[in-house]
Amino acid sequence: MLIDLHAHAPHPDYYNQHPYWGPAFELQSDGDIKLRVGDYVLRLGAPERKAALRAAHARGETLDVAEYMAKWKDPKVRLAGMDAAGQNAQVVSVPSHCYMYWADAEFGVPFAQKANDVLAEYCSAAPDRLMFWAHAPLNAPVEAAKEIRRACKVLGAKGLVAGGSNFGGLEFDSPEMDPVWEALCEVDLPMFVHGYNQSATWGENADTDRYETTAIVGMNYDETKCFWYMINGGVFDRFPDLKVYITHGGGFVPYQLGRMEKTNPNLDIFHNKKPFREYLRNFYFDVELHEVPMRQALVDVIGADRVLYGSNFGGSDAVRDDLTDGLSLSDEDMQKIRWKNACDLLHLDPEKIGKVGSGSK
Repeated sequence: MLIDLHAHAPHPDYYNQHPYWGPAFELQSDGDIKLRVGDYVLRLGAPERKAALRAAHARGETLDVAEYMAKWKDPKVRLAGMDAAGQNAQVVSVPSHCYMYWADAEFGVPFAQKANDVLAEYCSAAPDRLMFWAHAPLNAPVEAAKEIRRACKVLGAKGLVAGGSNFGGLEFDSPEMDPVWEALCEVDLPMFVHGYNQSATWGENADTDRYETTAIVGMNYDETKCFWYMINGGVFDRFPDLKVYITHGGGFVPYQLGRMEKTNPNLDIFHNKKPFREYLRNFYFDVELHEVPMRQALVDVIGADRVLYGSNFGGSDAVRDDLTDGLSLSDEDMQKIRWKNACDLLHLDPEKIGKVGSGSK
């Protein structure tokens, strides 16, 4: 069995919700279709996709953005891709450009509600194979806590998806975030941490982020910052049952863990009451790394009990091969990573997970 916990699900029904913030896919003068969020434009995408769009434009073909996005609305398209990848189930989430922490709560709160309603309906087409992470307006923590409870208790979300840093100026160690941690502990579900393009918050200066650095490098930095801030900030001392899953191999955490552990007690200010490494029991990391030796190092350092399967399914840097291939593991540890840890963390009954090729019930 294979359960993928890192799989984004863009969907036309929650795009174009605001004239400025969008988020909107728009036709460019060269025939390409690019994402815009406020002043930020995503300058990243598969070369073959861009080449095909530009070639069609050169032939004088009219490209319809709605038609381009239509395939994202059909769960059968995703299920076919899952079958090809040998995946039994996915827990999908909004792409990180949809987090909207940089917008005001007047827009962010209803946007989160809309996104969760859309994803719940999308997953209902194959409930034995498709589930979702809730989105919440973390720049408004009290409202976010309400939406977490609604999405998880009413809509069936399997936890919260969150960026790694900067929630309208708040951080993971900010006391204002405590209502969010309280809600997650109440529903007994984890937070899935996935960094976002910080340049989306820069307004008219968004174009100064050369080479998509806040995405390609910054996401890993922010994910590591989440780990560092939550431990040093004493979050787990106040909420010892809180569980956090960090994607992209845990940012830089597994590779700098010893340095952080040694530095923590030397800080002038830190709020954790237990030794630094003891808080690893609150964290999970996935194998979304591009080299087998790095995945093996992750498992060797963190331990198979704390490792999940996440591939960034459908993303521009997704690993298309099976991420457990080539790992030196016992069969028990292999199954923990592929599906057992996910079932334990998300309270899933493995007997109710669909089979590859089963489509929807």
